[in-house]
Amino acid sequence: MAEIVRPAVARPLSPHLQIYRWTWTMAMSVVHRITGVALYGGTALVAIWLVALASGKAAYDPVAWLYGSILGRLVIFVYTWILMHHMLGGIRHLVWDFGHGMEPGTRIAMAKYTLVGSAVLTVVIWAAALLAR
Repeated sequence: MAEIVRPAVARPLSPHLQIYRWTWTMAMSVVHRITGVALYGGTALVAIWLVALASGKAAYDPVAWLYGSILGRLVIFVYTWILMHHMLGGIRHLVWDFGHGMEPGTRIAMAKYTLVGSAVLTVVIWAAALLAR
């Protein structure tokens, strides 16, 4: 049986990051995914702290020293921001799941507010924690 030969048709390429220009919603979506992965590391830090606390003074003292150091506090500060950013990004996605906020201006504003809100919440949480000491 003879083989049917069809003319070669130029198919369109799938869009990729070199074609799309970065937008606020795209950037915050990527950051939301990164913070989701980073939460695993932060959760491990909380688990280490809890296990050390439950294990007694000999196990807790080095962990308390490390977490109380400048580097430890910086890591915990960043973890707080990661947690707040991921939470607000999740709320943003939940609002979208209900079909609200999909207009271009609203969508971009929500992405910007996620970034600003996470920074503000982090500073408020740390200010409250330091004042409570």
